[in-house]
Amino acid sequence: MKQHDVIISGLHMDLTPAIKQMVQDKVEKLFKHEEKIIRLQIELEYCTRHNTQKDRYLAKGHIEIRRKPIVVSTTSDDLYKSIDDLVQKLDRQLRRRSRMRIVRRKESRPDTTMPLELPNPTVA
Repeated sequence: MKQHDVIISGLHMDLTPAIKQMVQDKVEKLFKHEEKIIRLQIELEYCTRHNTQKDRYLAKGHIEIRRKPIVVSTTSDDLYKSIDDLVQKLDRQLRRRSRMRIVRRKESRPDTTMPLELPNPTVA
């Protein structure tokens, strides 16, 4: 399997090889949908809130692709749920982008209908 350019980073947490491998496996399907991804960056962050007792995991994804990049983020109580939600949102955005590209391409075609009556050429 081809190794793609995926950057995985963690903030306020240690990334184990198991977490890195799980993220790598999950984002492989994004490369199947869109071959022209230049770079994919995943940032995982552990957030503690002092006013509430809940700790949160924040997952951010940046897809560098032609034209405008795709940026998505999600939070959850569980790290693995945050990763799953992030990959799902990135996949949805890639599919939406590809559908919009097809729609724009179809709409930009000029109307190529033939005129009803063709002019008769005169022979001189």
